[in-house]
Amino acid sequence: MTTFSTEIVSAVLAHMNSDHNDDNLLIVRAFAESAAISAAMVSLDHTEATWQYSDAHGVEHHVTVPWSAPISERVEIRHEIVRLYDRACEKLGLEARQHS
Repeated sequence: MTTFSTEIVSAVLAHMNSDHNDDNLLIVRAFAESAAISAAMVSLDHTEATWQYSDAHGVEHHVTVPWSAPISERVEIRHEIVRLYDRACEKLGLEARQHS
C-alpha cells in the first residue's frame, strides 16, 4: 500500500481547491449529486479521492470516487483527476477541455 505524504496531499488539495473549483463541482455533479452547488476535494490516497459538497439546500455531504487503479507516484494523481474530469464531462454531456 502506498500512502502519499502529508505535503503531497496538502499541495494537491490546495491546487484543486484554488485552481480547479469548477472541475471539483463537475466531478461531484457527475458522480454524486447533479444539483450540488459547491465542492472541494478534501482527501486522497492511493485508491481514491474524496470531495465535500453542498446540495441545493446547503447541506454538506461527502463522495468518494475510486481511481481507475491503485497509484503510487505523485504524477499519477494528476492523471487520475484528469480521467475523472473527462468521465464527468462525458456523463454530463459536456465537452471536456484539452489537457496539456
